[in-house]
Amino acid sequence: MLNISGIHEGYVLDHIQAGMSMSIYKDLKLERLDCTVAIIKNAKSSKMGKKDIIKVECPIDALDLDILGFIDHNITVNIVKNDTIVEKKELHLPQQVVNVIKCKNPRCITSIEQELDQVFILTDEEKEIYRCKYCEEQQKKKIRIKR
Repeated sequence: MLNISGIHEGYVLDHIQAGMSMSIYKDLKLERLDCTVAIIKNAKSSKMGKKDIIKVECPIDALDLDILGFIDHNITVNIVKNDTIVEKKELHLPQQVVNVIKCKNPRCITSIEQELDQVFILTDEEKEIYRCKYCEEQQKKKIRIKR
């Protein structure tokens, strides 16, 4: 039996599509945090068949949940404080993402002004379409995550 200890304070990211945990690890830039991270791949799930789980022991404000909502808003976020789950957070598509998507329009001001933030606004929630704030270039979610 696999035994991964509990966490005192942090997050348990559950219901991650099987095989996606390493991509989420990179997108959340967890390698930059000085914290404990446990990745469980292909765990059995009655709801999904197989799933991945990520446990992150870190201060509660250390993760950007908007990025997580953009990546996959079906992930369950369990917030842990004092060894107890204090909140289950449902993710939603964020209305705006900053420096998550890179505009692919070569004529966009963000291509010229490198220090300018890449800002995308959700314009069609049903089709999960975002548009660049500056040039309105369309971008479907989950295509390119800026690293």
